[in-house]
Amino acid sequence: MARVLVRGCGDIGSAVAHLLLGDGHEVVINDVALPAAPRRGMAFADAVFDGACELAGVRARRVGALAELRRPHRDEVLVTTEELGDVVAALRPDVLVDARMRKRAQPGEQRGLAPLTIGLGPNFVAGATTDLAIETQWGDELGTVVTDGPTKPLGGEPRSFEGHARDRFVYAPAAGVMRTRAVIAQRVAAGETVATIGDEPLLAPLDGILRGLVHDGVPVDAGAKVLEVDPRGDLSKVVGIGPRPRRIAEGVAEAIELAARR
Repeated sequence: MARVLVRGCGDIGSAVAHLLLGDGHEVVINDVALPAAPRRGMAFADAVFDGACELAGVRARRVGALAELRRPHRDEVLVTTEELGDVVAALRPDVLVDARMRKRAQPGEQRGLAPLTIGLGPNFVAGATTDLAIETQWGDELGTVVTDGPTKPLGGEPRSFEGHARDRFVYAPAAGVMRTRAVIAQRVAAGETVATIGDEPLLAPLDGILRGLVHDGVPVDAGAKVLEVDPRGDLSKVVGIGPRPRRIAEGVAEAIELAARR
């Protein structure tokens, strides 16, 4: 079994960590000190803020000492916010998965940080930025392992829930610190103030329950996705592991198996 380092504690990285831990790997998640992950009910992100959290029956625990990363931990996911170089040096991972899903940002070359590196989503080039890559767009190729060349460019609209697609989301009107007392899965009404950034109120765009909400006190960039309302009102759709993150995680597992057979 491998020692795996996952970059990013959002819903995608968390689904990857969850599945790989279940497969018997030792898994560490690395992210910044104040991650702006909105879908916290579908992620291990709250371990950064609260010290520990649970996702679909699996526990994640934040660790402060780098030495802890090398101790056997197949019963939980470890989370660290230390610098990437320090984490790589302490952990010496067999596999590194970049699951930050930064969309428009160009990833630097990560080959060499581990014997196997895997990039998720747009802008990765298998054989250049990482050894392998995974398609993350909805469609027939979701979760496909890319062994050579680029993944698909960013494109397409969000999936529609009861006729609502991009209008389900609220984006930061300016850079600033997110302030909110709301919680994931809370029911909200259209026009209700859910959060603020500076003096700007962030209003619920429609009736439903909160599926995405950046944690209180986290700095965000202008244009960042900070809030999402799910009009279906179904708790099971806003907590746990969603179908897209699950399929991407399965793609990562396939990539690890493929590399092992080479």
